Amino acid sequence: MNGLPKLNFDTMTPAEFEQYLPELFASSQGGMVSQNPRLKKFLAANPDCAALVSDLETIAETARSLFQPDQEPSDALWSKIADKLQQEPGDAN
Repeated sequence: MNGLPKLNFDTMTPAEFEQYLPELFASSQGGMVSQNPRLKKFLAANPDCAALVSDLETIAETARSLFQPDQEPSDALWSKIADKLQQEPGDAN
């Protein structure tokens, strides 16, 4: 973990964990703090912290999905748009 001091998750309290949580998310790959092997034991022993991490991961994933298109429009759609744009004004099709 890049900017974090050497943390001892075996002796960390939930309050200390919450203090470092923003940095843990910032330094984790893809925001998946729950997948960090160093945290597995701590999260298993602290279900409230595990639930918080899960909720934050869900929020982060949802936020990321808002900025990603579901899918690109098909070539057929672009062709239909181009055809409509080329039609004479007043054409009914």
